[in-house]
Parts: sequence; structure tokens; C-alpha cells
Amino acid sequence: MKRREFITLLGSAVAGWPLPAVAQQTRMPVIGIMGFEGPGFVPDLLQGLAEAGYVPGKNVAIEYRWTRNTPSLPHLAAELVDRKVDVIVTTGTPYAAVAAKDATSTIPIVFWVAWDPVKFGLVTSVSRPGGNVTGMTFLVTELVGKRLNLLLELTPQATTIAYLSLPGSPVSEDLKSDMLSAVRALGREIIVLEVRGPLENRDFESAFTTLVGQRAGALMVPNFTDFRINRHKIVELAARHKIAAMYPNRQYVVDGGLMSYAARGHGPRELALNYVGQILKGAKPTDLPVRRPSEFALVINLKTAKALGLTIPRALFAAATELIE
Repeated sequence: MKRREFITLLGSAVAGWPLPAVAQQTRMPVIGIMGFEGPGFVPDLLQGLAEAGYVPGKNVAIEYRWTRNTPSLPHLAAELVDRKVDVIVTTGTPYAAVAAKDATSTIPIVFWVAWDPVKFGLVTSVSRPGGNVTGMTFLVTELVGKRLNLLLELTPQATTIAYLSLPGSPVSEDLKSDMLSAVRALGREIIVLEVRGPLENRDFESAFTTLVGQRAGALMVPNFTDFRINRHKIVELAARHKIAAMYPNRQYVVDGGLMSYAARGHGPRELALNYVGQILKGAKPTDLPVRRPSEFALVINLKTAKALGLTIPRALFAAATELIE
């Protein structure tokens, strides 16, 4: 057989090989990410994926679906299911995980939420999730009392506590109820300040005007995505009106807020490393218990405390995980 004929015959044979089998071997897994967090969630998640051995564009692909309103979540979940992603990651709201669970019972779903996943029907229990859903929870309602007590250690003279809230959400109503109970159990008064307006233009000014007018001695800021997005405004207003405030995570304090108390080692990096990465390697959600926080960090901004004329008690100073100068 001549050389040219051999090459032609070999090319015909390769062309006849089953392409779907070849494509299947080279296909990269796809992660679908949906929720309210937007770009702020991504860097730590990508770090965790890299530590698990997955680099976007190299051996994994990522499809992002962000939104600013709850009604669009089912549509985003349906898009990811149609895309046939290998795992869906939800963040920012329990309703994103609920929408994903309603959309598929086979694709693994990993949530990162501040609320009780059992209450929202996402898992059967934290130790035995069951089904195709698992993840990490901050159990934020359990932190309400602890955060309030820490704030009052620094502002014992505060008889009236202000609380920022979002109207209309069942989640915010539950958290508000927990806050009301915690404040009243300590014999203090509470002012609930509902912050209205669109996400890009929440009316925090009116809330702080009411807070000052009613002589609130301290402020509790809950863990809502809308507030995190607007944290610079909240911190600036608290400084302007000289209000001592407890925040739900360290970033507020880094940006000039007074203090925060939050779960430690419980972020997107850990979510990617301990859940997403393991599922891509073959683990089943039902075999991965929901992770609850076991370590917490108290962060205090010393410069802000000084500006507010506050003296940090020795016990609180010693308990702080981090002091920002």
C-alpha cells in the first residue's frame, strides 16, 4: 500500500470514531452559581476551588446567575438545570436553594446560608441531609442574643436598642421576632427601623434620623445581603451620628464599623473546599452533613471606639479575636 493511500485510510478511520465518546472524556465539569451575592462571593470561592484542584477554564467551567429579586430565582435555577451543570451552588438567601431544589432532585445542590436549612425544607436534618442538597449554615438567629450581649458590654448605659430591618420578607420577620425577644428579655426597649427603597438607593438616612430622634443608645445590624452591599453607607451614618453598632461580619469593622461577632472559618472558601470540590470528585450530598459554625470571631475597631468615646472593658478586650487599630 502506498504511503498516500495509507494516510487517507487512517484519516477515514479517525473520522469514523464515535465523537460523543471522545467528547465525554474531555468534557469539563460545570458549576452553576446563583443567588444575591454577586461578585463579592466569588474570590473566596475560587480560592477554595483551586485548593481542591479545580481552576476555571482549565479543568472546570462556571456559570453565574445573579439576581436582585426573589421572584426571578426559579427561572435562574431552571436555566442551570437546562445547562446540565454538575453542581449548583446557592448563596445570599435560602430562597435560592429552595428554587434550586424545586428545579431538580438529581443535580447536587450546595447552599451557603445564614438560616436554618431544616426550617426551609432544604434538608431532613443537619447530620443526615438526605436527597441532593447540603451545605453550610451560619444559624444567624442563634447569634442574636450573643451579639446583643456583647454590644451591651460596651454600651451598658444603652436602654433603647435600634434594629435595622427589611420589610416584607419572611426571613426578616423571623429575625426581627428573635431580636424583639432578646432585647425585651434584657429589660431594654427596642426601635425597629425598616429600611425601604430600591437596593441601589435604600433610605438609610431616614432610619438613622428616626434612631437619633428616639434617642437609641446602640444599634444592631443584621446579616442581610442588601445591608452588606450598602455597608459603607451604614458605617458612615453610624460614625456621623456617633452610634455604637454591632455588625454581622468583620468586613464592616474593617471599613470603620465598631464591632462584629461572626462565624470563623465558615466562608465561601470552606464551602468550595469541603463541599463543591468533594462532590466534583464523586461525593454524594447525602453523605456530607450540613456544617454549622463551631468557632466565632469578635472583632473590635479601636479607632472607632475611641471616636465614640467608649472604653473597652478588660474582659471584652481579652475576648476579642482581632483588634483593628
